[in-house]
Amino acid sequence: MSSHMEIERRFLVDGRSQQPWRNQAQSIHNIEQYYLQASNLNLDEEGNLCLSDVIMVRPSQEEIDIFESGADWIPRIRIKDGISIFTVKGPRKGASGLELEWVVEDAAAASVLRWGPFPNVKKTRYCVTGADGLVWEIDEFEGALAGLILAEVELSSEQQVVELPAWVGIELTGLRNWSNAALADTLMANL
Repeated sequence: MSSHMEIERRFLVDGRSQQPWRNQAQSIHNIEQYYLQASNLNLDEEGNLCLSDVIMVRPSQEEIDIFESGADWIPRIRIKDGISIFTVKGPRKGASGLELEWVVEDAAAASVLRWGPFPNVKKTRYCVTGADGLVWEIDEFEGALAGLILAEVELSSEQQVVELPAWVGIELTGLRNWSNAALADTLMANL
């Protein structure tokens, strides 16, 4: 399996009463995610991965091979605690999907984001270690999605057994309408 394969399960969380992840968090992050047009994504002649004419990153040969073998990539810029991260995500099959991710220069990210507005979400992420040692990421969304709380846990295989915390609810794994990109697109369509 590729080290660029992301395997995660996602769940809806009912946060109307107790929110134990807030007190148990090993780390807390402020995140903004912007979903960009895939038609602007390209490899230039020098092997740089670009959005239109803005060079985002110089991927390794392995990453280039993965990128060229895939299709339907979704490009994203994430600002996490002030750090710019450029990601391309492939289509998901069940809990799995290819993901390539790089920390990029803030100037490159800012240059692209000036083309906006783009579909986006803002959230606070709480990272909590579960009873089985797996790290849960609990996202409390802000703005028009305020009140929505999703939790995800990354796995080493789709068959990995997970001990579910008492606060997780309905499983959303594989439901595309609940991805961050789909939520951002829905918000943008309703502006």
